[in-house]
Amino acid sequence: MANESVIQLFEGKNVRVLWDEEQEKYYFSVVDIIQVLTDSSNPTDYLKKMRKRDAELHAFLGTNCPQVQMVTSTGKKRLTLAADIEGIFRLVQSIPSKKAEPLKRWLAEVGSTRIDQMIDPERELGYSVVSPLKASDYITPIENTDNPSLPFEQEKKKNNTNTKNK
Repeated sequence: MANESVIQLFEGKNVRVLWDEEQEKYYFSVVDIIQVLTDSSNPTDYLKKMRKRDAELHAFLGTNCPQVQMVTSTGKKRLTLAADIEGIFRLVQSIPSKKAEPLKRWLAEVGSTRIDQMIDPERELGYSVVSPLKASDYITPIENTDNPSLPFEQEKKKNNTNTKNK
């Protein structure tokens, strides 16, 4: 993973998020998402029980969710089961929760923010880096071709004159 993880807030709860520059996608802590959806006092145990009950989910998480380094609540970096947006949506489908729709909207907002940054990176600078000036404002064109100013053009003109005189 290329970047440091950051903590985003969803309804006052921490969700660890990591942007992977190489793959150009977000990864979210699976345990944090479970905490948000279930209000469980022990989301890690909740996840273990879910995986035991749902073999398909177990296989999906095992195959599609890498362990990435994220900062824990104690400030230490630990490998954490993480999922991209697709994986989080799969997880949301498995947990009956009234918070599913707000979480989906929040995920869409996180993704939309990243897309906006990629489309218009100047917004982060606070000013535009695009200039109204053009190269033609600084370069004067060569208009008189009878009197070439560049050496290779002088040589070319001399050769053309010699060819015509023969």
